[in-house]
Order: sequence, then structure tokens, then C-alpha cells
Amino acid sequence: MPIFKQGIAVLGGPKEQRPRDFQAKIKAAKAAEQMLIGVDRGSLFCLEAGVVPDLAVGDFDSLTSSELSRVEQAVSELRYSKPEKDLTDSELMLSAALLDYDLQHLQIIGATGGRLDHFLVNLFMINRPVFRPFAERISLLDQQNLVEFYLPGQHQLWPKQGYPYLGIAPLEVVHNLTIQGAKYDLKSYSTAWPCCFSSNEFNGSDPIKLEFETGLVAVIYSRD
Repeated sequence: MPIFKQGIAVLGGPKEQRPRDFQAKIKAAKAAEQMLIGVDRGSLFCLEAGVVPDLAVGDFDSLTSSELSRVEQAVSELRYSKPEKDLTDSELMLSAALLDYDLQHLQIIGATGGRLDHFLVNLFMINRPVFRPFAERISLLDQQNLVEFYLPGQHQLWPKQGYPYLGIAPLEVVHNLTIQGAKYDLKSYSTAWPCCFSSNEFNGSDPIKLEFETGLVAVIYSRD
């Protein structure tokens, strides 16, 4: 099995929601010997961009027989699933990337946009007990947003070029959430349900301090 440290997974979300530099991004990842994973129709998206995934995962029910044949002929490792299954294709991909290949960072493209139920599955799967310990290795990327995940503790959030806004979203019960050094600070906030503190901003180039004692928090860098 090849040894990869980082990777990109391409899901089947709408093409118009992908990063504008999608093709260049996955080509650069392959050139840097990062793992490229195609998930269901995402495998075809990679091939259409001129890049062959290292792994293709899914039930491939969104592909025609000729499209699936193209994927099967091009990709050396395929993992098939049944349409009726307990884990989604995205969750099967996470299992392969994190448990089998032990990737230290995985950026997921195509997880947002389109069907809302698909987006929620892709967001909430990070909180499954099997994946939760790896939360800080995972990020979601689309045309407007970069989503990172944080476990309890103290963290520094640094500004990222092109993302003027910041949303901080507890995804479960969170105790003593503190946001310090942002345009809008928050001190020792606890919640028993998911919520989102949106449209926050950085103060220049200084980092924002994020601290909380329990729970899982998504940090959303975004732009209009």
C-alpha cells in the first residue's frame, strides 16, 4: 500500500460549487504525491480534469455503465459498496483515508451544495465516534467556504487570504466556549444544541483565540 501523508477527496457535489482552481488544485496535489480519492461521481470529475484518482470509493449509482467502465479502467484501486448500506460513500471514504491510509490531513471537495441531506451527512459524519478523534485532520472546501474542525482545548485561528468572515459553530454540547481577539468576542458560553456564531471577523493579521472544554466545533472561513 502506498504511503501518503495528505490527501484530497472529491465527492459528487455540484461542479459550480467547486473551488475555481479545482483542476489546478488536484493536479498540484498529485504532483506533490498527495493521495487523490474519488467518491462515486467524484471519481469521474477527477478523470474529466485529467487526473487519475489513487482510490475510487462508492456504489457508483450516479454513473452510467460507460462512465463506470471508464473509472474501472483508469483507477487501480476501487472499493465498491452496495446502495443499501449503513455507511454513506463519504463515510466509507473517511474510513479508508483515516483508518487504512492514516492520512494526517484530508481536504474534502464536493461535500457541500446540491442536496441538503447530503451536506448534513457530510458535516455530521465528523462527529461519529470512529472519526471524531481525527476531526482536526479534516477540512471541507468549496467555492466560498473552508471548514475546519476542532476538539476541546486551546486553539489559535489565523487569518486566511481571501476569507474575510469567520463562523464558529458548536456541533454538539459545548461548555465554556471562549472567542478572544475577534471583532466580536465571546466568553465562557455553553450550549446544549448545535448553533453558529456567524459573520465574525479578524482584527488585522492577529490570530483569534478559540477555547472550549467539551464538544466539537466547526470553524467556517467564508467569503461572499
